[in-house]
Amino acid sequence: MTNPESQVIAERQLCGLVNGMADQIAEHLRRRAAKVGLTAPQAAALRELTGPMTMRELAERLSCEPSNATFVVDKLEKQALIERRPHPSDRRAKQLVLTPEGGALRERLLGLLSEDSPLAGLTQKEQDALRGLLERAISRPR
Repeated sequence: MTNPESQVIAERQLCGLVNGMADQIAEHLRRRAAKVGLTAPQAAALRELTGPMTMRELAERLSCEPSNATFVVDKLEKQALIERRPHPSDRRAKQLVLTPEGGALRERLLGLLSEDSPLAGLTQKEQDALRGLLERAISRPR
């Protein structure tokens, strides 16, 4: 059985590592986004638009409030990278859809994001193991 102080130290160290990794990933996204003339939130939205989705779905993927996602989407729409279309089964909702220009920019962005990624030093098996451990830690009942 571990003593409480060593457990607290271990948790602090893990938190530092997770935060450090998150900071590196965020900085990587920011630098790559700038290369294509986007802000980091705009790049994150393009990255997450894997197909038509509602604003709420995008906000969930971005881990933000729908109002924040709306601000980002408005900017992308002004750049003609995405458009809002009527939802096919919910007339109250709109779907966000990439324009051809948005799709091309997304592909370019994905290529840039894969270059020299902070996780590139890990094999796919190691990345899968890390993902599994983090998912297990996050989903543990409190």
